[in-house]
Amino acid sequence: MLPEIGLGLLWLAAALAGLQLLAGGLSLSANGGGMAGIVRPVAIVQGVLAAAAMGILIWLFVQTDLSVKLVAENSHSAKPLMYKIAGTWGNHEGSMLLWVTVMGLGGAFVAAVERRLPEPTMMATLAGQAFVSLGFYAFLLFASNPFARLYPVPEDGNGLNPLLQDPGLAFHPPTLYLGYVGLSIAFSFAIGALITRQVGPDFARAMRPWVLGAWIFLTVGITAGSYWAYYVLGWGGWWFWDPVENASLMPWLAATALLHSCSVLAARNALRAWTVMLGVVAFSMSMVGTFLVRSGILTSVHAFAVDPRRGGFILALLAIYIGGALLLFALRAATVTEGERFAITSREGALVFNNVMLSSILGITLIGTLYPLFTEAMGTKVSVGPPYFTPVSAMFAVPMFVVLLFGPMLRWRRDKFSRVSGVLALPLVVALIAGGWAFAVGVRHVLPLLGLALGPALVVASVLPLRGRSVLRAPLSLWGMVIAHAGIGVALFGMASDSAFTVEKLVAAKVGEVQQVGPWSIKLAEVAPIAGQNWTAMEGVLKARYDGGAEVTLRPQSRTFWAPLQTNAVSALKGRWNGQLYTVLGDETVSDKGESRWQLRLWWKPYVPLIWIGGLLVALGGGLALLSRVAQDLKRRLARAKGGHRRDEVAALAKGDAA
Repeated sequence: MLPEIGLGLLWLAAALAGLQLLAGGLSLSANGGGMAGIVRPVAIVQGVLAAAAMGILIWLFVQTDLSVKLVAENSHSAKPLMYKIAGTWGNHEGSMLLWVTVMGLGGAFVAAVERRLPEPTMMATLAGQAFVSLGFYAFLLFASNPFARLYPVPEDGNGLNPLLQDPGLAFHPPTLYLGYVGLSIAFSFAIGALITRQVGPDFARAMRPWVLGAWIFLTVGITAGSYWAYYVLGWGGWWFWDPVENASLMPWLAATALLHSCSVLAARNALRAWTVMLGVVAFSMSMVGTFLVRSGILTSVHAFAVDPRRGGFILALLAIYIGGALLLFALRAATVTEGERFAITSREGALVFNNVMLSSILGITLIGTLYPLFTEAMGTKVSVGPPYFTPVSAMFAVPMFVVLLFGPMLRWRRDKFSRVSGVLALPLVVALIAGGWAFAVGVRHVLPLLGLALGPALVVASVLPLRGRSVLRAPLSLWGMVIAHAGIGVALFGMASDSAFTVEKLVAAKVGEVQQVGPWSIKLAEVAPIAGQNWTAMEGVLKARYDGGAEVTLRPQSRTFWAPLQTNAVSALKGRWNGQLYTVLGDETVSDKGESRWQLRLWWKPYVPLIWIGGLLVALGGGLALLSRVAQDLKRRLARAKGGHRRDEVAALAKGDAA
């Protein structure tokens, strides 16, 4: 009965999305103003119904209800509870229901709390959000029903892909979806503002917190996903420019540009057309990512290889949403005024330059991701990987980092570079020292050398906007910018270090043998069988010493799952302040003489954890900025409320005096 209730809730939510779209559209007409009163309540109820449907699906997975096809195909009674819950969205249908749920709750939250926009723009925004939601409801109900029954009921389920049986799965997809849905709200804001021709600072102030929230979740999701792939896949890398990795990176690049453009429009009434266009592009990239992951045209550990007809459905949605938005922008472009002017040498000028660089990297990533698909359609298979993405992206990333050194110190509207040139001496000296050190220790490749020089310089430059201020009294938003920019420098240094200093060793080792990788000596002490709740494994016991120091033990495994049957390598890592030892146990080989050896892959990765520490610092900086914006908004609302009470009191006194 529960699956039918869940499906019924989805149908009701879809019907309410249609009503929300209709009422929101009619409220903009001359005779439909009375419909505006129902739009917000309908949006809230729609979000609650979608959340209830998601809750039912989670409960079906927890109970391992094998009469539900989705549960039987993606769960197992012996699976740990955490992976039963995470398995809810570790598949195509469940992930799309999570998408719709977060979108519904996001629209409900906008309807409940947003009061800064003029009412017509707000109604157009909620109608736009309903229009987007309606397409995804149709996709779920007609092409990807998560509550479909299965007859006959199997004795047990197939289980979840072992690669996804990791705590990262419980965390990574929801954060990305929160980011994607935040961009859908920004898209709806942009559509609403275009429809009512009210693109201005108020629109940007209303949209900015949602863009900032989406950007934070995307940052956390990409950082977590990178580390998850790094330690789960046993390949020793943190980024491979996989098409599905790119599918999450592209919305982040667009959201980063949109966030800065929003700030300029909100504070200085400039970049109006740029902000609206980026709002459309950012959501477009999340839709492109959705198409790539769920169309079945990609083979990736991250992708859901499903019926290509579903990919056609998503492609149709993409064409409708994005094509319609671009058409609306073209029709309304003449009404979107330029806004306030500014000099090239100004903070706005620096932001525009870096936005152009971000957009260029986005274009490069999009072309490199889609090009193999086009050539394959023509009958030729090509591969586009790091040799293309890394150097071509760096052509735009390096100038962007250079401008980031001084951009935040420039004044708004107009400034002179000579005013900040003296302050730049410190980060430039740091860059020369760091670059000289890297060259002295043997780094000769240009990109790692630039990264090792620019990373520390960015960290130093990030704190320079605090000069002359009381550290304790500095605005929280300023601290957010400082920490986020410092995080970029930290992550850049970690990325460059991974390229410049990583040492790898692949050996076939006998038990008792000692291997050397970098400053580590590693002894294979033993290999023994062990068992877990839904797997068995051969576990290696490695005794490792760093430069003759204290001994530490690492336990990499070759793990075999039985539901479904699959063997995976489980890496073992040991971190130090200056890097990370990464170990993987492979297969056993036996020589003609009966001598047993075990394959070992060993890496010493100096400073590589800085990649993820930097990513978390970037997200933390965004969180502080968001907290500052929310606090300022609450203060304004309280001030308006007090002002309204005072006006009511004055009016009452005046009325009493007149009587």
